[in-house]
Amino acid sequence: MQALSGVRYLASSTVKQAVTELSIPVPWGEIRGRVWGPDHGRPVLCLHGWSDNCGSFNKLIPLLPRECRYVAVDLAGHGLSSHRPPGGFYQFPYYVMDMLRVVDALQWKRFSIIGHSMGGNVAGLFSALYPEMVNGIVLLDSFGFLPAQQKEISGVMRKGFDEMLQFEKKTKEEKNRVYTYESAVERLMAANTSLSEASARILLERGLVPVEGGFEFCRDFRINLTNIMRLSLEQGLEMQSKIKASILLILADEGIEKMFISPTEKKTIAALLQGYKDKNHTIVNVPGDHHVHLNNAEVVAPLVSDFLRTTVLSPTDDQSSKL
Repeated sequence: MQALSGVRYLASSTVKQAVTELSIPVPWGEIRGRVWGPDHGRPVLCLHGWSDNCGSFNKLIPLLPRECRYVAVDLAGHGLSSHRPPGGFYQFPYYVMDMLRVVDALQWKRFSIIGHSMGGNVAGLFSALYPEMVNGIVLLDSFGFLPAQQKEISGVMRKGFDEMLQFEKKTKEEKNRVYTYESAVERLMAANTSLSEASARILLERGLVPVEGGFEFCRDFRINLTNIMRLSLEQGLEMQSKIKASILLILADEGIEKMFISPTEKKTIAALLQGYKDKNHTIVNVPGDHHVHLNNAEVVAPLVSDFLRTTVLSPTDDQSSKL
């Protein structure tokens, strides 16, 4: 297979559907990922949630239309992708720049995005800034944006700076604890209570690195620090209004709103949802929790498949992937 702009294909497997390992060079290392589907299938970029990796889509993608070319990436600092240089923060605009590098390397001019949780927020911001490039968006238990109360933004920024300073004072041993494999499974499930044990083991395929005495989590622990880049509701709604793509928003009954949204954020989320409704985008509630797309992929797969067939694979959309 011919390489594009430094893209490397590292390994393949053909169990139920061909899966290829992907590596894309970036200035500080590489963005890794996995690829499903035919070389010239309609391009779909899959973005996982906070602290997860592209294994988040292992159960869902095999249930989706095979006419598409799915590229699921490990976001920087997650999975097998390189960590950002020392001293750097993890912020949504930087993830947008990473995705721009990825699609440029893949030579994609127009594509769709499936984003879970944080990946959905990256999808929303990317689609607002580059509306001409995105023809369809699936938000999996994500609102596409997560604005902060304006009066809280300064405190959030200060907290993020203070946390970075304290993190940099920690020793390597304090930052990286060694686990047995089973204790790593337990640790991941304790930190992500919506993960089933099977799902936790899937994520750990790209989430652990063997070291002397056991395993370490390979994600960059700076991802745990408070995000210093926040939008106000007014800014979030303005960004939302820039999106031209069709949107399918799938919310889990026991998902993000119950797990992470505080009472003060309810009005903000209501305003975002109204914004989607005003543009006639589709909002669907499904039974399940925050990781329903991984724990019970069959619940969301028909909804995503119908959306892709209607929005991406319809005869009126003649855009195709060059990959």
